[in-house]
Amino acid sequence: MTFKNIAAGICGLLLLQTSFAQTKLKTGVWRGALKTKSGTEIPFNFDVTNSGGKQQLAIINSTERFKVTDVVTKGDSVFIHMPLFNSEFKLKLNGENLSGNWVRHLADNDLLIEFNATPNTPWRFFKDAEKPAANITGRWSAVFGEGASADTTVGEFKQTGNKLTGTFLTTTGDYRFLEGSVSGNKLYLSTFDGGHAYTFTATINDDKTITDGKFYAGYSAIEGWKAVKDENAKLPDAYSLTSLKPGYKKIAFSFKDLEGKTVSLDDARFKNKVVIVQILGSWCPNCMDETGYMVNYYKKYHNKGVEVIGLAYERTTDFEKSKKALQQVKDRFNVTYPLLVTGYTSDKKQTAESLPMLAKVVGFPTTIIIDKNGDVQKIHTGFSGPGTGEHYTEFTHEFEKLTDDLLATTTAP
Repeated sequence: MTFKNIAAGICGLLLLQTSFAQTKLKTGVWRGALKTKSGTEIPFNFDVTNSGGKQQLAIINSTERFKVTDVVTKGDSVFIHMPLFNSEFKLKLNGENLSGNWVRHLADNDLLIEFNATPNTPWRFFKDAEKPAANITGRWSAVFGEGASADTTVGEFKQTGNKLTGTFLTTTGDYRFLEGSVSGNKLYLSTFDGGHAYTFTATINDDKTITDGKFYAGYSAIEGWKAVKDENAKLPDAYSLTSLKPGYKKIAFSFKDLEGKTVSLDDARFKNKVVIVQILGSWCPNCMDETGYMVNYYKKYHNKGVEVIGLAYERTTDFEKSKKALQQVKDRFNVTYPLLVTGYTSDKKQTAESLPMLAKVVGFPTTIIIDKNGDVQKIHTGFSGPGTGEHYTEFTHEFEKLTDDLLATTTAP
């Protein structure tokens, strides 16, 4: 090989290394924004870091940091696969910025939503917001929709200067960690978790009324909302929304686990045990919050005589597709209790049909608490996750007190 060829090879290698270096995302906090059909943005922030020679990011929603480790760069292309909810970003680097699409893989098709992101951008809605007209910290009775379909929720907000955080609690869970701003007399909140993307806007009339609200969900859904300050606002008892049909004391089912083995409540491992049956879906953020809690709960109570079973209702009836989605959940949370593929979809009517002892299924998740005699003691609808603060703490304390009481009760002869 001649010196000229060697030199050319070295130059080529250096150019390749330089090109590779240019595909790296700039570290630090970015601002990303999804563009809805109406043109409204759903913004969120994420932090890009280097770990073990690989890049990863953490999606920021208030105090939550949602880690994403599957980040691949090829030339000027960037592929970010979300660890849950079966979605990904397919992007191009334009200088230091990113542009492309967030792709949600649905049961029958893919939904593409335009996405753009800029580095070194820690603000979410405004770089320089206007002075707030009011402080809305506190508890609010918030109504989404109108007429017979109206849904009364509880909004809880914390405002410090322009910065606003909080959530909405509903009968089936919460809207998780919301973050945004108050600018003048306008409210802005958003969240993104890889499965759901929300923006909330509204007019703050004073510190007691909020009107002209708009709730943007995903690409095209828009719903109106309004709220009044009410420190006594509360939801119906989560244990009162779902029950067994008259004449039933027990439930029964038989579904396959991720290895294809049939699991039933009649199996020996569940005899004389307190059993928690978790009705969930890998597509459901509140279910994932509950799973995160349930994994640690199981570690604490398994050796005391508690078993947990997850019954999954996915977007498809296909076993292999459902198994793949659930395997991601199992790996993400290190789930050591059985996750079963029911073969039914997330349609609430189908869910109820798969467990005909239930009067109805109101929402996901639904948690069935069974005593050591195999009798259903309580059914809890929804889950108030860590984004709800004290409500999450209250639930965990009550749930574990109920578990302790059931463990202390002797079985029938």
